[in-house]
Amino acid sequence: MPQEYSFDVVSKVDDQELDNALNQARKEIAGRFDFKNTKTTIELAGSTITIVSDDELKMRNVLDIVQGKATKRGISLKAFEYGKVEPASQGSFRQTVTVKSGIPKDKSRALIDAIKAAKVKAGVQYQDEQLRVSSKAKDELQKVQEILRGLDYELPLQFVNYR
Repeated sequence: MPQEYSFDVVSKVDDQELDNALNQARKEIAGRFDFKNTKTTIELAGSTITIVSDDELKMRNVLDIVQGKATKRGISLKAFEYGKVEPASQGSFRQTVTVKSGIPKDKSRALIDAIKAAKVKAGVQYQDEQLRVSSKAKDELQKVQEILRGLDYELPLQFVNYR
């Protein structure tokens, strides 16, 4: 048995699930009557989703569809950062949605402070946009997970790499 147990706290979105959600949204838009003969598109490039539509009302409807499909695929809406709706060519509108990944060092401070304030016997280290939590007792690690689940944090958190 190892002397010390650990797990990693990460914030990431499964790329395949995101692609599936966007494909489902495209399919629904193609079949809806209110989107017939419109120039509505959803494009994914890297970690940026670009939505183009004819007017702002259709833009909001497309965004609702994308959010609904993402939620059903297990993607937290906290991972999305919405840009401004801006005019595009030929009277259409464009909005970019950035998919956030990783825990930035400045934002990890709140998580580390919450763990230390709970006075659990666990060590926390920041490494490569994730947190490593380690302890000699599995019960302490479970307490840390409960603490982090109870926080209203601005990024979606997952617990991976149990050792």
